[in-house]
Amino acid sequence: MSAIRRKFGEDYQVVNTNRSMTFSAPVKKKRQRFVEKNGRCNVQHGNLGSETSRYISDLFTTLVDLKWRWNLLIFILTYTVAWLVMASMWWVIAYIRGDLSYGGHNSSYTPCVANVYNFPSAFLFFIETEATIGYGHRYITEKCPEGIILFLFQSLLGSIVDAFLIGCMFIKMSQPKKRAETLMFSQDAVISQRDGKLCLMFRVGNLRNSHMVSAQIRCKLIKVSTRPLPKPINSPLVALTV
Repeated sequence: MSAIRRKFGEDYQVVNTNRSMTFSAPVKKKRQRFVEKNGRCNVQHGNLGSETSRYISDLFTTLVDLKWRWNLLIFILTYTVAWLVMASMWWVIAYIRGDLSYGGHNSSYTPCVANVYNFPSAFLFFIETEATIGYGHRYITEKCPEGIILFLFQSLLGSIVDAFLIGCMFIKMSQPKKRAETLMFSQDAVISQRDGKLCLMFRVGNLRNSHMVSAQIRCKLIKVSTRPLPKPINSPLVALTV
């Protein structure tokens, strides 16, 4: 019993497999788990310094690790803001050139973008261009160099935004985070002797019919230690040879 306490601490329950011997140990109150059964680690980081800037510097991984509701919110807001800004730029070009005053009724006047005479029509032109719909009613004319430059900028910016956000959503959907929902663990773990050694044993079951190939299981045992921490080494570089 003393050897078990030294090896595994006090938070355990002894199960006797030998009927000729009877002993019991007190059951401690259940403490908060260090690692949840879904794989999430219950560790709160604090006092790290410039934590927000570190997450922003790795923005793509930060977006992938966010919850789905925040991902969808960022996805919708990014596209909505980009659409409104680009549509406003097309409307500003039409306003500066005086295309809005003709209202699309003067056939002798050549506007920058045909049939764009207010903000809704500029917004529809941008959506048709960005989504490559091409209804044919609104189009850029050759007498608008600033419109051609804005069109090239819009194509490049749209490709970058699409690649970033769609790639983020694809990677997030491909992660099997819910795979642990169909993996069942035994309610209790036991400490028993196996091959001459005390072992912590539990059972894992797969509810799906598909087989798990090359599966690896890692376990973490957290116990209280009274050993003093090692003293820091003054050398700036320590090499370990295995």
